[in-house]
Amino acid sequence: MTDVASNPTPRTPNPWAALSALCVGFFLIMMDTTIVTVAIPGMLTSLHADLNQITWVHSVYLLTYAVPLLVAGRLGDRYGRKQVFLTGMAVFTGASLWCGLSGTAAMLMAARAVQGIGAALMAPQTMAFVTTLFPPRRRGAALGVWGAVAGLATTAGPLLGGFLTGAAGWEWIFLINVPIGLVGLAMAARLLPGGQPRNHRRFDVLGTLLSGLGLFALVFGLQNGQHYHWGTVAGPVNVATVIAAGLVLLVLFLIWQRLGPREPLMPLSLFGRRHFSSAAFAAAAIGFAVTGLYLPLTLFMQDVMGLTPQQAGVLMVPIAVSSGLAGPLAGILSDRIPGKWVVLGGFLVFAAGLGLIVAAMDAHAGVWPTAGALFLAGIGTGLAFAPMANVATGTLPVEVIGAGAGMYNSIRQVGCVIGSAAVGVLMQNQLAAHPADLGRAAGNTLLLPVAVLLVGAAACLVMPSESAPGKKSATPERNSGSSALQKVG
Repeated sequence: MTDVASNPTPRTPNPWAALSALCVGFFLIMMDTTIVTVAIPGMLTSLHADLNQITWVHSVYLLTYAVPLLVAGRLGDRYGRKQVFLTGMAVFTGASLWCGLSGTAAMLMAARAVQGIGAALMAPQTMAFVTTLFPPRRRGAALGVWGAVAGLATTAGPLLGGFLTGAAGWEWIFLINVPIGLVGLAMAARLLPGGQPRNHRRFDVLGTLLSGLGLFALVFGLQNGQHYHWGTVAGPVNVATVIAAGLVLLVLFLIWQRLGPREPLMPLSLFGRRHFSSAAFAAAAIGFAVTGLYLPLTLFMQDVMGLTPQQAGVLMVPIAVSSGLAGPLAGILSDRIPGKWVVLGGFLVFAAGLGLIVAAMDAHAGVWPTAGALFLAGIGTGLAFAPMANVATGTLPVEVIGAGAGMYNSIRQVGCVIGSAAVGVLMQNQLAAHPADLGRAAGNTLLLPVAVLLVGAAACLVMPSESAPGKKSATPERNSGSSALQKVG
């Protein structure tokens, strides 16, 4: 039985202040997806660990972040977004302290797993909050700031990680989260509005189990297939079996969502909305490209250009700066013109930037050509990220925004994992084919993310070409009340 409060969603007197609290949490989430990579050598020595164990320090965070996202979006709908966001921030901050104090690889892996759960609780709430805090005419600008934070955090992770590891030790890539997290908790408790309408639906337990186990098996297989050489994991179980089991469980989950529960965990009819389905596909594509960029780029910088980890981090500054600058501009533009054109432009600029990086790798170019190409790529990510989220959720009824945000983030994160795995496999193949020319191998590998970005650009063309979100034609679907809920639930 659905019991949705009849009162309108309360709004904070200053939604921009509330957005600042959300951005603190989202910055930490996104930064920790990339900050570990440059600290791997220090962890290997300090923890007396092997490469497999330290690889798991990165992988386990991606796993426990990606798997609960669907459920976390629904938890926000059911128990209140502020409460779930605060819980996630507290879990993330506490787990960061645990990470920094870990004395063994096993303890660090356990702490990172808990940290990923905290991130999963926060992520869908940030996106849902932005959609409900801001009216349609200002939502694009707000999501522009949100998108800029995501781009800045992802690209700043290796830079900050390199400096902290070199200056104070790998522990500080986690300990730095603690004071920031405590400030974020205080800001969120004070600035985020409570009392959002809660959807007291019955919880889909079977759907939660099927989706959780299916995503876990799929993400595990893709993320760690390279480590197991796409062969045996344990006994008769191999990577292909794990991935196949994940796909079967996810198919069963979709069948259950279609035929089983009266109140599904994932309202499949959301995919009937071209806004949502096309934006979700595009999000997976850009997640693939962003994640797939770092392995060949890092190898090129350190092994071909001869840069130290700190110097490689500095060379990533252009992509962080340009992404941060382009995000708010993209949000403002998407309030004035259909968001699809802003997103499409971002995909094409990002693809052009990666193409120039490939050219620099093939020519074994120096610092300045690489920096210029990275600056262009950052503009592309900044232009694409925020309007894409606005297209996906801007017209969803308030009752399912949490579910939609969880679905959108899950799809994007799975795209990230697939990108990491696919680029890793292709990089190995290219190194085998061109063992004496790492620059060429890295450049050839980056052609895969370029191709995926062009496919994502095609998805942008499927997005509806309607008026900007702030105009009247976009608002009836967004505010259609219970009738809209019936359509998607």
